[in-house]
Amino acid sequence: MNRWIKSGAPWVWLNAAAVSTSIVLVCGLLLLIAIRGLGHFWPADVTEFSYVDKNNQQVRIIGEVTDEETVPLRRLQDAGITLAEGRLDASAQRVQRLLVKTGNRDVLGLDFQWLLVPNIDKQSTPEALVTVERYEWGNFYGYLKSVKADGKVIDAKEALWAELEQQLDRAAELHSQIRKIEKDDIGTINYQLERLRLRQKKLELQGDWNTQNQQELAQEKQQAEAEYGHLQKALNKLYSDINRDSITMETASGQAVDIPLAKVVNVYKANEMSVLSKIGFYIHKVWEFLTDDPREANTEGGIFPAIFGTVLMVIIMSIIVTPFGVIAAVYLREYATQGFLTRLIRIAVNNLAGVPSIVYGVFGLGFFVYFLGGNLDRLFFPEALPAPTFGTPGIMWASLTLALLTLPVVIVATEEGLSRIPKSIREGSLALGATKAETLWRTVLPMASPAMMTGLILAVARAAGEVAPLMLVGVVKLAPSLALDANAPFLHLDRKFMHLGFHIYDVGFQSPNVEAARPLVYATALLLVVVIVVLNMAAVAVRNQLREKYRALEG
Repeated sequence: MNRWIKSGAPWVWLNAAAVSTSIVLVCGLLLLIAIRGLGHFWPADVTEFSYVDKNNQQVRIIGEVTDEETVPLRRLQDAGITLAEGRLDASAQRVQRLLVKTGNRDVLGLDFQWLLVPNIDKQSTPEALVTVERYEWGNFYGYLKSVKADGKVIDAKEALWAELEQQLDRAAELHSQIRKIEKDDIGTINYQLERLRLRQKKLELQGDWNTQNQQELAQEKQQAEAEYGHLQKALNKLYSDINRDSITMETASGQAVDIPLAKVVNVYKANEMSVLSKIGFYIHKVWEFLTDDPREANTEGGIFPAIFGTVLMVIIMSIIVTPFGVIAAVYLREYATQGFLTRLIRIAVNNLAGVPSIVYGVFGLGFFVYFLGGNLDRLFFPEALPAPTFGTPGIMWASLTLALLTLPVVIVATEEGLSRIPKSIREGSLALGATKAETLWRTVLPMASPAMMTGLILAVARAAGEVAPLMLVGVVKLAPSLALDANAPFLHLDRKFMHLGFHIYDVGFQSPNVEAARPLVYATALLLVVVIVVLNMAAVAVRNQLREKYRALEG
């Protein structure tokens, strides 16, 4: 036994077991996130329950079963929940219950309800049950009774569903036009008017507010306001058209509810769908999740602004951190005298990697936002004061803070790459008459580029997953505009942005509707992992190409 232990074989097996366990745990975690997240978009069947409530009254409940569990009977009794008489065996200690998404929040007050299985008399999935996905108040479940146009019931009878689909397509087209005018056209005019206001104030501060400038600005303002008025008229007409149609739904309690089609995203009969129809619907919902804006306090709709903000912030961070990290590493390895001071700097750099990220956030808020941004505003944007331009959290300060946070990673990885380049290559280059700078630029740095890319990969992975510092330097729950648009200067580094990591925190821990938000937390977490993997894979592909290119020199 002693000989076997001294041979080192046990440690090899121990390491292999640890690595295998880690891989299994990571794969299990990703599988759990994928199942819980991707399953959210599948159109689940809508069930109608005949249920005995706490008052021993027979009621009808309609909804989707989203979860089930078995709980101790004692826990229910302690919570004041009682079963109807004769529903449970006297020896039973545990009770099964279903979590049902009943929707109809504007009617019932709650989206979800727990149903005790022993109290369920009957359950079925009628094909006529309809799910109405709305822009506000979540889903509505019930039976379609009629379709109205301008307050009048359309006499469609057997073709009621076809009539509804036609009206819904019309409403979706009008909604798309309204959204384009409100978000793009009017947004652009508002941006122009604000720029004109700032230009006037700047001219006044400079003492150049003369008659010619007044006439030019007045003319531009008049044109913008005329265009705004034209768009406002078109918008009023579209709102009048979209508010024309509505549907009448019957709830589980028999109540008739009118729902304007202007507030409806989609209407479908999940119980009537074939497997192929459900697959098509599923793909459509996943695409909507990736490309649409969030709704209902981020608990519905898509997360495109968060994806865009995360990727853009990581790209800006990479552009900033790479040159700074490489220059610092080159100085420490190639030019600095190796002594006590250099060792001290290396220790300080390594220790920076261990500083809690929230400390970087506090530093970024104090130095970048308040000090640097405040001075930039006073020097270059006095016309906008007291409203801050760069003296407020934004995507540039978030990128800079994360660049500072990941700088040690790039420095250490680049130094490792420089140290592995054989001394003979440097001496050969110098012997051929090249200067030290030429040797560095044309020989050493290209050979060390795979190591630089490794540092960048590690930096991207850490930056994309950070949340705490971003909460102080630029990320918000809902950003009104993207940092990149068609308005000059196109890239707006002063704007706040959305981030996938913060979106997970916000939806999971700040949402008032926890049960509705839970699947979105899994889906967003899976997407964040995918975004990090895609960014890393792109960097790995570049690194591998560089490694193959300079492999011959290393040999």
